[in-house]
Amino acid sequence: MSEYLPSLSALRAFEAAARHLSMTMAAKELNVTPGAVSLQVRDLEAALGVRLFERKARALSLTVEGADYFTTLRAAFRLVREATAAITARARGSVLNVTCTAGFATYWLVPRLRRFEEIHPEIDVRISASHRVLDFQRDGIDLAIRHGLGGYDGLVSERLVDDELVPVCIPRLAEQLGKQPSPDTLAGFQLIHDVYRHDWKLWLEAVGATKVDPSRGPIFMHGNGAYDAMKAGLGFALMRRSFLEKELAAGSVVAPFPLGVASRLAFHLVYPGAALERPAVAAFRRWLLSEAKS
Repeated sequence: MSEYLPSLSALRAFEAAARHLSMTMAAKELNVTPGAVSLQVRDLEAALGVRLFERKARALSLTVEGADYFTTLRAAFRLVREATAAITARARGSVLNVTCTAGFATYWLVPRLRRFEEIHPEIDVRISASHRVLDFQRDGIDLAIRHGLGGYDGLVSERLVDDELVPVCIPRLAEQLGKQPSPDTLAGFQLIHDVYRHDWKLWLEAVGATKVDPSRGPIFMHGNGAYDAMKAGLGFALMRRSFLEKELAAGSVVAPFPLGVASRLAFHLVYPGAALERPAVAAFRRWLLSEAKS
């Protein structure tokens, strides 16, 4: 048996009257007569079996039950208005939902996003930063930026960011390496790993380091833990040059070993083929590819 729900028109009449504490003001908002609002509210009170308003000669106030009900209804109507605004904006093509890892969002996408907003102020870009793979249709995603080998079934995949990985640290640790350190010097320091922990092994092999154990050191599986640990001076982290352009230029982060190593893994722009039919999606794709080349 379904639970009883009052009519939407009665709820709207009560919510407006409670917000204005005036049947007349509520009637103007709803474009009906004050008598119609009053009748809707009385019908609602009768259906609920409680008084929602204290009615006086020239004043209207909420009862305790009315105030509680209004608080809940106000929140419910706000959610409805927000959901309606979001879906109508999406239909107009002005909302763009993008998913990517937290690291990519923090170090690459967000610092550049203002440039896109200046070009397309009419497009509202919403970023879901997570390692969880979201479903395009079920989760309402327009574009995804995924780290991997590419080639996702049924989806278009374009290589976006694949620059070299380099060891980085804070200046204090770089000074401890000496003037002309070799990669084997890292044997005396802690290596910091993220979810892609095999990258240290690839880099050490590429530079010919034989005295460093690539498996030692803490692993940070989520978020920006490896970067935060490196900034706290706990050791060396492997990161993409493009993620740390500002820090490297400012000297707050140092890359003591200039040789980088390319990984087969890269960040790919992934989307259903039909997604580009929306002008907002097509515009954001063009901008992303342009930024990746610059």
